[in-house]
Amino acid sequence: MAKVDDLGLSPEARWYLKDRGYALPDCPPRIMTPDPGATRGTKFDPDRVDRVLAVFNALTHTQGRLAGQPLRLDPWQVAYLIIPVFGWVKKNEFGEFVRVIRNLYIDVPRKQGKSTLAGGIALYMAFADGDLGAQVVTAATTERQAGFVFNPIKMLAEKSPMLRDRVKTHQKRIIMPSTGSYVEVIASAADAQHGLNLSCAVVDELHVHKTGDLLHTLETGTGSRTQPLIAIITTADSGRRETIYDQKRTYVEQLARGAFKDESTYGVVWAADPLADPFIESTWKSANPGYGVSPTAGYLKSAAIKAKNSPAELAEFQRLHLGLRTKQETKYIDMGVWDRNSSLVSEIELQGRECFGGLDLASTSDLNALCWLFPSETGFDAIWRLWTPESNLVNLDKRTAGAATVWVREGFLTLTPGNVSDYDYIRAQINRDREKFDVRGIAYDPWNAQQLTNDLMGDNAPMVKTRQGLVTLAAPTKELQRLLLEGTEARPMLRHGGNPAVRWQADNFTVAIDAAGNVKPDKGNAADKIDAIAALVNALSLVLGTEAKKVSKYETEDLAVI
Repeated sequence: MAKVDDLGLSPEARWYLKDRGYALPDCPPRIMTPDPGATRGTKFDPDRVDRVLAVFNALTHTQGRLAGQPLRLDPWQVAYLIIPVFGWVKKNEFGEFVRVIRNLYIDVPRKQGKSTLAGGIALYMAFADGDLGAQVVTAATTERQAGFVFNPIKMLAEKSPMLRDRVKTHQKRIIMPSTGSYVEVIASAADAQHGLNLSCAVVDELHVHKTGDLLHTLETGTGSRTQPLIAIITTADSGRRETIYDQKRTYVEQLARGAFKDESTYGVVWAADPLADPFIESTWKSANPGYGVSPTAGYLKSAAIKAKNSPAELAEFQRLHLGLRTKQETKYIDMGVWDRNSSLVSEIELQGRECFGGLDLASTSDLNALCWLFPSETGFDAIWRLWTPESNLVNLDKRTAGAATVWVREGFLTLTPGNVSDYDYIRAQINRDREKFDVRGIAYDPWNAQQLTNDLMGDNAPMVKTRQGLVTLAAPTKELQRLLLEGTEARPMLRHGGNPAVRWQADNFTVAIDAAGNVKPDKGNAADKIDAIAALVNALSLVLGTEAKKVSKYETEDLAVI
C-alpha cells in the first residue's frame, strides 16, 4: 500500500517525477482525496503516464508568448493530475488492467491553464487511449460557453503536427476517420441523450451549471466502456447550496476527510486558507499552483490592489483567484473533535436511566430521527433511532455512496414500509423505549407530524413543544459544541458510540448565525441531512431547561440558615 508525504505524493509519484526530470511541486492542494495507490490491488504503471505526457508534448501552445512551442505540463499538473489519474491501474472482472479513477474533479483558481489541460485530456482520450470508436464530449451550459470550451481543443488539433493530418475538424466536432473516434461539444442534456456510449466527458466550469441534468446524463452514458473518465475542471462558486457544484465539491471534501471511501473518484481543490491575508504574496502562492508562470505575479498583484480598493471586487478576487467559496455557511462540528468523543455506548447498561428525547420529523418521504440523551456526572451518553421509508433508500444511497444500505444492514437505520413515513412504526418504537428508559421528556417541533405527537400524548408520553427559533435553540447548539470541544478520547463528554449514520449528518451540520452571535441548526444550507444532530440539539434543550429550573428554584425560594 502506497503512503503519501507532506506534499500528498506517493513514493511512486516522487520516483516518477525524479526519474523523468520533473521538479517537485511546491503548492499542494488544500483538499485532496486519497491517492489511488492506497487502494488494495492497484499497481503503478509509469508507461501509461509516459503515453499521456507524450500526447501533450506532441501538442503545441496556440496563443500568447508560448505559441508554437511544445505543450509541456508543469510539475504540479503531472504530480497531482496525470500521475494519479492515468498511472494507477487494477484488474477488472475480465482480468484486464484498467484505470482506477473514473471520476476526476479539479477545482483551481483562474489562469492555471484549465482550457489547455482539458483539451489535452479530451484529445488523448479520443485518439490515443486505445479505445476504438471513442466518443469524447466537452460539456458546457450555453452555446457561447461551448465555443469557449471547444475552440481551444479544435485549435490544438489543427496546430498539432501529430494530429492535423489525421483528423478532420468541423464547427462542433473533431473526427479521426481511421478509427471512428471523435471529440464533440454539447450544451444541453438533450444533446447528450442520443445514443451516447462515452469514453470521456470533460465538464467545464461546473459552478455555472444551474442543474445537474447534463452531468447526470453524461455519467450514465459511460456504462459499456472499460475505463471511462468523467473530468470536471472548474473554479469555485459563491457558496450556494443545493447546486450540482455544491454536491460534487462537498462529496470530494467528504472523501478527503475520510467520511466515505470511493476508489473511483479523485479530487483536488486548490484554495487559500480562509483566514489568511488575501493581499499578500504567500496567500496567492498557496492557492495558485501555477503562480509565477500562469498567473503571473504582476497579474495577481494588480487584481489584489483592485480588490483591496473595492469591497465589491473582494469577493470575486477571493473566489476566482484564491479558490474560496465566498458565501459558504459556517461549518460547526470539526470531525476530529466529533470522533474523539465516540466512546462505546451500551443500551443494556442504559436501561432504567433517566433520559431526555429529541424528535426531529422531516417530510413524509425523508429521514426521521429520535435522540435519547442520558445525563451523567461525566457528560452524556447518546443513542439514536433513525427511520426512512424503504422507497427512499435508493436516494439515500446515491447521496452516501451506498453507505445507507450498510447502515440498514448494521441496524443504524430502520426502513419503514412504503413510500411515506410510517408514524405508527415510530410511535411503537418510542413507546417500547419508554418501557426501558426513564424518559423525562421528548422535545418536538410543533409544526411537524401533529398527529403523531397527539397520539404519543394520548399514550401519556411526556411531549414538550420546542420551537425551532434562535431563542430556543441557541443555548443547546452552543452547548453541543462545548461538550465536543471539552471532550477527549480519555474523557469524552458526549459519548455517541461512533454511529456512522449520525457521523455523516454531523459532517453535514451547519448553523445559522444572527448579528448577536446566536446560532441554531440550519437545514436549508447544510451539505445534506442533519436530522440526527437536530434531534440531539432538541434533547439538549430539555436538559438545559431542566437544569435552569433547578437553579431558579434555589434563586427564588427563601433559604433557611440554621
